Parts: sequence; structure tokens; C-alpha cells
Amino acid sequence: GMVEGYIEPLTKASVGEIIDRGGTILGSARLPEFKDPEVRAKAVTQLKKRGIEAVVVIGGDGSYRGALALTEMGINCIGIPGTIDNDITCTDFTIGFDTALTTVVDAIDKLRDTSNSHHRCSIVEVMGNRCGDLALWAGISCGAEIVITSDTGFEESEVLERLRDLDLIKKKRHAIIVISEKITDVHQFAKKVSLNTGFSGRATILGHIQRGGAPTPSDRILASRMGEKAVDLLMQGIGGQCISIIENQIVSVPIEEALVMPRASRKPLQNLFERLV
Repeated sequence: GMVEGYIEPLTKASVGEIIDRGGTILGSARLPEFKDPEVRAKAVTQLKKRGIEAVVVIGGDGSYRGALALTEMGINCIGIPGTIDNDITCTDFTIGFDTALTTVVDAIDKLRDTSNSHHRCSIVEVMGNRCGDLALWAGISCGAEIVITSDTGFEESEVLERLRDLDLIKKKRHAIIVISEKITDVHQFAKKVSLNTGFSGRATILGHIQRGGAPTPSDRILASRMGEKAVDLLMQGIGGQCISIIENQIVSVPIEEALVMPRASRKPLQNLFERLV
């Protein structure tokens, strides 16, 4: 829309009744061509033609790179982290993560009911795009027996042995495994669980249900706080920053720094999970 000039003004009335809606009223799409300076120049021309001096960009690292490029071309941009994956390294939490986590935990709680009835091992695949936060936080929240992420690694024989121990030694009636996407074929692994342990293995891929639903109160408040900070910065003529929440404080971070920040260790949370199990 920005490149082709499909731009519509937003008023207070436009956003007056959206706080409880999932998804985005703005729509979302990828535009790989935006890496081309000529394409970005078209966007800048369209913005300036309409007297638009600044843009708030909601998304992840790719969106941040586009925001930085526009800032360098004279359009001040502020990035706001919006993704259920919580994989933006410069912020403790992204908008959407808590809502997706709530959906995941609700689904796993329901699966536990049926797993307990049928001496079953439910293997639940969640999103995350190689970030294990959804799986780890959900595992802790719902009392899963095993959590598998890119950080923990996946040794099939070790997981099967742990399940046999849960069945034969600990006399568990059921087991829940929460696993991040892109780790293994969960349906094939479920068959191996059935063949090699006392549990009946069943795989559930939650899929895009994690991306929908009314936002939780925590996400609504986080979005409001981040939006306020973004507007304050733009009113001061500041661009090239992204908004983060760090230790419950809303701060701004230069996008150049945000893009190269290392990811904070999840080891303390992983250790907590292991102790709880």
C-alpha cells in the first residue's frame, strides 16, 4: 500500500472499537522488493505527497530493517515488536506472545483431560519460528512432562526412555510433550511413542489457531504502553528506534543495535522447568 499509494487516513473512530480484536485491521504482507532502493524511493514519494512525515512499523526484524531504511531516507520510523514468537532479541516480550501463550495453554489443558483418560502421550507442536519461548512457557504453565525446543535439542532415544520411565517407574497415567515447530515430524514421532513405550502417542499441531483470538489484558496494556512511547518519540522528531519492554520498563533501542543484539539465555527458565518436573 505504501509503495503503490493505497493509503487511507485513520481517525479515532477508525480505532475506537478494535481493542478486543485479534489479528490486525491494517492487514499484513511481505514485500521482498522493499529491499530495492528504487522501491523504497517510491514509498517515500507517496508518503511525502500526502504530508506523512513519520511511520510506526509493527513487526519483527524484517520490518525493523525496512523502518531503518526509511528513516535514513528522511521518514522517521519507530518499530514496535508484534509477533507471537517472542523472537525479537531487544525486548523481553512482543505484542501477541501472551495471547498466543494463553491459547496454547488452554488447548493443552483440554488435551490433558483426554490423555489422562486413555493412558496417552500427547505431543503438541507449537509455533515459535525456531524460538522456543512459546513451548517453554507453555510447558511450565500447563505442567508438561517434557519440553523440546531448539535450545534443548532433540534426542529421540532419550525422550522415549524418559517416557518409559514415566510409565513404568513413576506410574504416570498420561504425559504431555510440548515441542517447537521445525524440530521433527510429530506424527511420525507419535507412532514411535506408541511402538516403544507404554503410552499411546497422539500428535496435535496447533497451527494458526495460535495467531487468532481476542488479545489478553496483558497484550492490550503492552500495546498501549508501546504505542504511547512510539508517538512520544516521533513528536520529538526521533526516528530509527524500536520500542522494547525490559524489566517491565518501556524503553527505546536504536534499530541498528536491536538487529545485532544476542538473545538472552533461557537457561534459568529451562532449569525451572526441569526442577518442576
